[in-house]
Formats: sequence, structure tokens, C-alpha cells
Amino acid sequence: MSRFESVEAAPPVAVFALSQAYKADKSPQKVDLGVGAYRGNDAKPWVLPVVKKVELETAQLMGDQLDHEYLGQRGIESFTSAAVKLILGADNEAIASGRAAGVQCLSGTGSLRVGADFLANKAGFTHFLASAPTWPNHFAVFKDAGFKSSGTYRYWDEKTRGLDFAGMKEDLNNAPEGSVIILHVCAHNPTGVDPTQDQWKEIAEICKAKKHFPFFDCAYQGFASGDLEKDSWSLRYFVAQGFELFCAQSFAKNFGLYNERVGNLLVVMNCKKALASSLSQMSVRIRAAYSNPPFHGARIVSQVLNNPELFNQWMECVKTMSSRIISMRSKLKAKLIELKTPGSWEHVTNQIGMFCYTGLTEAQVAHIIKEHHVYLMKDGRISMAGINDNNIDHVAKAFNDAVTNVPAKL
Repeated sequence: MSRFESVEAAPPVAVFALSQAYKADKSPQKVDLGVGAYRGNDAKPWVLPVVKKVELETAQLMGDQLDHEYLGQRGIESFTSAAVKLILGADNEAIASGRAAGVQCLSGTGSLRVGADFLANKAGFTHFLASAPTWPNHFAVFKDAGFKSSGTYRYWDEKTRGLDFAGMKEDLNNAPEGSVIILHVCAHNPTGVDPTQDQWKEIAEICKAKKHFPFFDCAYQGFASGDLEKDSWSLRYFVAQGFELFCAQSFAKNFGLYNERVGNLLVVMNCKKALASSLSQMSVRIRAAYSNPPFHGARIVSQVLNNPELFNQWMECVKTMSSRIISMRSKLKAKLIELKTPGSWEHVTNQIGMFCYTGLTEAQVAHIIKEHHVYLMKDGRISMAGINDNNIDHVAKAFNDAVTNVPAKL
């Protein structure tokens, strides 16, 4: 007998279960479009050359000088300050006036959790909204952090395969005043659909009128378009409009440091005293949660962002990744049109970033996996990084077969 016999087994995390199924598949034609990690045209993980260079040079130059001592709760200051400048712009007024600061966290997920924990337990927020759909972990993170209620705002329009902007505005207007609103800075996950700049301005007006607190999630700066400023425009606009806000920054995708858990929580407040007090409370809560963040990955990012030569090399890497994904979008759409696949596929190139919301139904996805060994999430989301010149014909034919022969609804 065990006192834990009453504990129910939790369902597997969908994306990791899909990855396991892919690995177990013996088919030589199998394709993994589920994992949210960059792959080169050879379908293999790509370690950025600038990351390799920094790791090698550090080992050669520093050697025994790396003492592996604990960091403070807020991490490496040279990393957090560089991360803040990267997303806001070095000349941003919030930085110059001392109203913006960073907290090193465990990648984007840890940044979301630290911020949500503070908002729910120290700042009195009780309700949050996320887009429908959103990254599934948003709900788990915020609820476990202590938020008492949640909701969604309309985002994906199945008919147009684009943004339901009217629905989004209506839901933000109808949300309880002072709600925390989770917003994606760029390359919305999972849809790849972003508001236009004019639409962002309207969203900001609603948030200001309703006294909502924007909590941005940024996993793809630079990775989406290859342009750091373009990819962070929405956040910079909100800061320029005087918002107090948080932003969870992840360096997993744009540095290829997936397992190093390098993240930064950007905190912008309108009072320097309140900022200092809030950061001290976050430090206390981090101490209780995991004591302090890891060093290796953040040191790499810090060295790259603070060295002009390394920074330029990193930007070339970012452009390589973003350009290949953009190219694969164009090629996939062209292949589907060439095969006369039913429906419009303009959304494949209208969307941006790592993920594409294909519009494929759950039944069609099941058919594609079973008959063609192409693995994708059941909601039709695919990772564009998983497509390459060697498998694109197979992927396009699989999609064409499913759309042509499998009813949209069973």
C-alpha cells in the first residue's frame, strides 16, 4: 500500500508525446513538424556558430577563472541590462529614466511564472486573459502562480485563417477592469498571426481605458523577421504610451540555447521606488522557488549582446534562421497550389515565425500521421523549421491527400 495510490496519472504533454511517437516511428519518410526548435535544411539541430565561438574562446581564455559560484537571485546584471536594451532599444526613455529593469529567469516559462507569481501574490491581480488559442502553458503557469480566474479573448478566425480583430477588441472591452492581458510581442504562438501596427494602437487604447495590465511574451525577437526593432515594435509602442508592463523574454529560439533556460523578465514601472520594491519582492520569491538562475547560457548571451563584433555575427545567424523559414513558407504554399490542393493557402505566407496554423482538422491530422508519417499537433499547428528541401514534396503531398480525401468533420 502507498499513501499516494489516490494520485491520478496526468495526461502526457502533447508536444513531447508527439515527439516520442515520431522517434519510435521506423519509417524512412517520417517528418517531425511538432517540435518548436530550429532545424537546418539537413533536418538536424543547428548550434549557432557564434555560440560555438563564444564557448570555445571562453574555455581557452578563462580556463580556471570560471569559479562556478552562485549568482544572485536576479542573475547576471550584464545579461539583464543587455536583454532590456535589446527589446526596448538602447535609447529608450524608460531605460534612461531608470523605470525599466530585468530579472534573469528560467527562459520564457520561468519569466512568465516569476511575473505571474508577483502579480497574483504581491500586486493584487486576480484575473487574466489569454488569446484563443494561445501557447497552452500560459494557463498552467498563471493558474499555478495563484490567479483566481481566467478568460480568453478571440484571436484566430477559422474562416479567414487570420486575426479576429473585432472579436478580440470586444472581448478586451468586456473583460473585468484591471485584468492581466497576455499578449504575444511577435510571431504569435500557435497561429503565426500578428496584429498590424494600427491594430496594436487600438489594442493599447482599449487596455488603457480598461486599466488592463499588459504581460507580453516574447520568444521570437529577430527570429520572426530578422529585424530586431520590427519584431519588438508592439512592446516599444506600449512603453512609449506610458504603460506599466511585464515582458517575458526567451533566448531559446534566437540563440538556439533551448536547454540552457536563458530568460529575462522585463519590468517597466512608472515609479522608481515601486520598481525597486517590486524587484526586491521578486528576489525573495525566486529565493524560495529555485534560489538563483544558471550561469552558462546567460553568460554566452551577455558576451554576444555586449560585444559589437559578436553581436553582428549573431545577427547573421538570426537572419539565416528567419530567412530559411520564410523561404520554406513560400515553397510549401507553391507546392500546395501546384498540387491543386483545395482551399486557399495564402495564410501560409501571411503568417510569420516558427509556427504555421494550417487550418487542417484533427481528422486530417490523424490521417497525415497514420498514412504519411508526418507528425504535427492535432490542432493543425506545424513547425516550419521542420520542413526542408528534402521533405517538402512529401509534406505537401500528405497535406493534399488529407484535404482532398478526408472530410473536414467526421
